Amino acid sequence: MTANRNITGMSCKAMRAARFVCVLLLVLAYGRVGAQEAKYKFDVGASLGMSGYIGDANSGNIFKKPGFEADASFRYLPDTRWAVRGVFSTFGLSGSTEGMANYLPGDAVYTFTSQVYELSVHGEFNFFPYGIGETYKRLRRWSPYLTLGLGGAMSSSGGKIAGTFTIPMGMGVKFKLTERINLMAEFTMTKTFSDKMDGQQLNDLNLIKTAFYKGTDWISRLNVGISFEFGERCETCHYVD
Repeated sequence: MTANRNITGMSCKAMRAARFVCVLLLVLAYGRVGAQEAKYKFDVGASLGMSGYIGDANSGNIFKKPGFEADASFRYLPDTRWAVRGVFSTFGLSGSTEGMANYLPGDAVYTFTSQVYELSVHGEFNFFPYGIGETYKRLRRWSPYLTLGLGGAMSSSGGKIAGTFTIPMGMGVKFKLTERINLMAEFTMTKTFSDKMDGQQLNDLNLIKTAFYKGTDWISRLNVGISFEFGERCETCHYVD
């Protein structure tokens, strides 16, 4: 039961962090007033990194058994503070109950590996007006940012398929290498509403049933990426007959 208490405590802390991020984003939304339009409308990008897992087979270190993660993204850039990003991700998860403090039924040791595919939509808030050039807009070449999203994920483990809704939340930093090219580093924690991201055999591991809203599987990701902006806005359009 020790691991269950650890997981429950960690889940409570993570949910408090999620609520904090939600409230913070709502407060920061008022910062949209007076924001300058971004020079380009759209952005496409890709990132690579590592993924981790917290759940029945790992109650502590978020990168205890890291997996490989890859993302492809498309952003709409309404202004220099905000972005709406669609993301397709794939990443590996793995874990083991070996060495955990509690004892499982029959002194069993469970291990798993799974491949996860996720499609999500994120809102991003830049702390500074983000851009290069156009000094009258007081743009900054770099900015930390917050991100919060909603998505769906599907995992495959041992021939079994499981699906769930997800809430990814995180923070990162952006840097403009050139006017159109951006570099990024981002860390996210993703809440899943399933106990099956780590395989069917680990569902209800300690013979305690869990409800939809009490899923204990969390996903951590750390990645670096690059993106390219396009679709320049016409700031001054002249009508010609």
